[in-house]
Amino acid sequence: MRVAEKIEKKILQMIPGNTFKYQELGIEPEEYSAATKAIERLIKRDVIKRASTGLFYIPKQTAFGNIKPREEELLKPYLFDGDQRTAYITGIALYNRMGITTQVPKNIRLASRDKRIITKIGSVEVKSVKSYVEVTNENYYLLELLDVIKDFKTIPDADKTQTIRFLLSKLAELTVKEKEKIIRIALKYPPRVRALTGALFNQLNLADLSKELKKSINPLTIYKFKISSQQLPTIENWNIQ
Repeated sequence: MRVAEKIEKKILQMIPGNTFKYQELGIEPEEYSAATKAIERLIKRDVIKRASTGLFYIPKQTAFGNIKPREEELLKPYLFDGDQRTAYITGIALYNRMGITTQVPKNIRLASRDKRIITKIGSVEVKSVKSYVEVTNENYYLLELLDVIKDFKTIPDADKTQTIRFLLSKLAELTVKEKEKIIRIALKYPPRVRALTGALFNQLNLADLSKELKKSINPLTIYKFKISSQQLPTIENWNIQ
């Protein structure tokens, strides 16, 4: 089978809206030159679209026309190393997706322990920030929750009461092992994050799980979140105002 035929067959088996790179086409090193030409022909025929350099997708057709892949799909080359996640979306883009803010970010922040990421997706700039721990497939969603706690005071347009309810709901849904893991990770975050995480766990009647968090913070320090005891009754146990 010719390289062009092999590539087109592979691509047509893919899910529209998902992105792919040359490495996912099953081509040999000596076939890359022919593969590049085949890809260009498929782009001209509108079978596929180029998302960015070396990243492509099959347009997803709807009643309203073709739509681009989801943001996470477009960022996949920067979020994963092979199948292993090494970064996650954070900042306003994350909080908008969670429904905590209605603001649309001017740039997207990706948190990673080691990667330095600076790129563009269309007109949106993508920048990296350093994560507090190594990012994996097993912990990135816990890091997202801790980032909400970390940025609690500064998330634009966020309703504090609704954000507390959101966090309590998400923490309550975690398994016991996941709750233990998020507390271990929280110990790597600043003291204010440990304090608010502890208060949230107390509110869920899980004070025993947060004992290490309590030991890790200064009992004389006041953590100012502008939260009232009506919004979160356990704040007094954690010196939160």
